[in-house]
Amino acid sequence: MVISPYDKYKKAKIETASQGKLILMLYDGAIRFLNHAKVSLEDKRYDVVNNNLIKAQEILTELMLSLNMSVGDIAKNLYSLYDFMYRKLIEANVKKDSGLITEIRDMLQELKGAWEEGIKKLGEKVLKT
Repeated sequence: MVISPYDKYKKAKIETASQGKLILMLYDGAIRFLNHAKVSLEDKRYDVVNNNLIKAQEILTELMLSLNMSVGDIAKNLYSLYDFMYRKLIEANVKKDSGLITEIRDMLQELKGAWEEGIKKLGEKVLKT
């Protein structure tokens, strides 16, 4: 199997990213997949909707697994929020509900903004606790 230069670049970018950058990349990916799902739903391409919603769910699972639960309530609250979004995406997929897709995408965009602010204000040290 031949690996394209672009794929090599993406792999290197991920392998060298800080923990904060990785989290932001996960949010970006989930948001992108939800945008693709929404457009595909409008085009009635249900197989593409399904695939993109599943990819967004996989990212939410990764975000849940990346939490340091010993940090306390914030990690537990984030876990509950990610779990809620995960379940809503299952519902959106079953019902082919554009409104639920938009709701979860907007929540992810808001969380991404909060992470960006936290990283700016506190730097990477906040992610090491």
